[in-house]
Amino acid sequence: MKTLLSFLLFALSTISFGQTFNGTSGNIQDNQTLTRQVTVSGLPNSINQASFGLEQVCLDITHTWDADLTVRLEAPDGTLITLFSSIGGDGNNFNTTCLRGDANSSILMENPPFTGVFQAQDALGMMNNNQNPNGIWKLRVFDSESGDNGTLDSWSITFGNNPATHQPFVSSNLPIVIITTNNQSIPDEPKIEAHLKIIDNGLGNTNHVTDFPNGYNNKIGIERRGSSSGAFPQKSYAFETRDINGTTKDTVILGMPIENDWILYAPYVDKTCMRNILTYQLANDMNQYASRTILCELVLNNQYQGIYVAMEKIKRDPNRVAISKLLPTDILGDDLTGGYIIKIDKPTGSNSDSWTSTYQSEDGTNIDFLYHYPKSDEIQPQQKDYIQAYVDSFETALSSTSFADPLIGYRNYSVPETFIDFLILNEISKNVDGYRLSTFIHKEKDSKGGKLRMGPMWDFNFAWLNADYCDADDYTGWQYDYSTACSGGFQIPTWWGRMLEDPWFEKQLKCRWTTLRQTTLSIPTLNSKIDSIANLLNVAEVRHFDKWPILGYYIWPNPSPIPSDYAGEIAAMKSWIFDRTTWIDNNIQGTCDLGFIENEIAGLSIYPNPFTEELHVSWFSAGISNTTIKLFNLNGQEIGSQEKSSTYGINEVKINNLSNTLSGGIYWVEIQEGSSISRIKVVKN
Repeated sequence: MKTLLSFLLFALSTISFGQTFNGTSGNIQDNQTLTRQVTVSGLPNSINQASFGLEQVCLDITHTWDADLTVRLEAPDGTLITLFSSIGGDGNNFNTTCLRGDANSSILMENPPFTGVFQAQDALGMMNNNQNPNGIWKLRVFDSESGDNGTLDSWSITFGNNPATHQPFVSSNLPIVIITTNNQSIPDEPKIEAHLKIIDNGLGNTNHVTDFPNGYNNKIGIERRGSSSGAFPQKSYAFETRDINGTTKDTVILGMPIENDWILYAPYVDKTCMRNILTYQLANDMNQYASRTILCELVLNNQYQGIYVAMEKIKRDPNRVAISKLLPTDILGDDLTGGYIIKIDKPTGSNSDSWTSTYQSEDGTNIDFLYHYPKSDEIQPQQKDYIQAYVDSFETALSSTSFADPLIGYRNYSVPETFIDFLILNEISKNVDGYRLSTFIHKEKDSKGGKLRMGPMWDFNFAWLNADYCDADDYTGWQYDYSTACSGGFQIPTWWGRMLEDPWFEKQLKCRWTTLRQTTLSIPTLNSKIDSIANLLNVAEVRHFDKWPILGYYIWPNPSPIPSDYAGEIAAMKSWIFDRTTWIDNNIQGTCDLGFIENEIAGLSIYPNPFTEELHVSWFSAGISNTTIKLFNLNGQEIGSQEKSSTYGINEVKINNLSNTLSGGIYWVEIQEGSSISRIKVVKN
């Protein structure tokens, strides 16, 4: 009898600690945070993941655009977790929505009005950290957009004998990035001050969250970034490195060249976690600058956030977009002519200072050019006028009847080889945003060869079979002809279609594609790059998709069929790339003769061939235009060039000092005079 009584007393004492506490309601206003609190009392002075702790959070919210909301729970000790963020799209309300650690599915995979029991975005078990639960608990509801208000109708937290648990993130083969904001929410802008630690013990070594932060340990300024990607639960961030006083300071981050502006890109919608990385690596292999990238894993305010890509922000810099610095005082002469970075994009927020082209897209849609460098609050009126007039001159030349003339046509204002490489990467990946959004263009000073150059490449997360609209998942068709698949909206300039009417451009494109398909863009090379990245993510992807359990589910704009696992995502992308490259092989127009082009430039001779230290190039000229001599390797990369003001008769140029600068092998010499062009294969001993 005594034993039975003791058991009943123990059971009753245990049950008595299970309790629900109800919070207060309130109005949710646009672009504001509603904070409501509840006082918890009468519980044991410690909660844990084993015997007693936080079990459940329930709430009811009336709101007409669920994705505007981010809801967080804060404990008395300051621990802050995100219950959910940016889910539900334009759906309405959260009706009797409960969040538990032992629920069968994540709220990220459910639909409005989210009636039922789900796992929260962050683990509830983080709260059961042996803290004293008695005190003030806060629910924070942030509405990130305008136009849809709502109400927090009710909410509650429940403690009991089935506490939520949490498996902590301990180590990784990838660098670990740890950011602490002192529980401040990171806004879209402006940047807030935070602290950054980076743990990077080197390739092949394990990084632990408890290791000394040998990669960085100082202040940063940080803000959210991304347009369409900003609507996903996993957020991307831009940050600048600062010193202990909060002053911007150039720093080496993860081995990338010294600078202060960086991006932490969240590959939420890209389930391979590599589409941007793959594109930027290919661009760099093609001798076109694109951002350097490093895979890492992020911990934000003690919450594991998954796989991220640390990368360089597009910026004028000797190690990034290597153009001249343009000062506010540079408003005359050659100083005014560069450097500039502009982009074709949709004006948004503070990034809205732009001009509209005088030439429209194929369907009559306007094309907007945004000022990127100098920044919109720094660029001078004279500088705006200059770059706008220069782009207009380029477009006017391209639209003229003499557009193909190398002296007065579009080539007089542009470096067409960069337009060719830009086309190739957007076409091979069938980038649905290509040519029309996040499309960067830059220009150097006239004294340094100042013509328009395409690039850097940017924003390929919806490329390589990752969009289900505008025929982006169809491996056939040309992306530059976007208007045939989609009308209205943000359209593509007619530039590439017009250039392909130029036999010279068509021929250059064919030759560049043919060469790259034997090297950088061959299927073995592409598959090798993909496998290398996938192998690096072999362990981290398991954690990532445990945090973001989206494998096998539709996330806008993933095309169907949707693979059920990570290996399936990789296999599907590889298969599509094979089909896509094969289609381009069979449909790209033009002819390409990588050998000697006869009778184009009179009296052309290159000797000695093979050569050791120097090459002599001679030809007959009518003396009416300059001659450009270029040397290329087999990958199509330009090794060097010379320009000569030709005179009537035999002209000669000597290319010397080649013994130390070139390795043995096959190269191509290209000679262009006016509209005539020839190429000769040469061999270096």
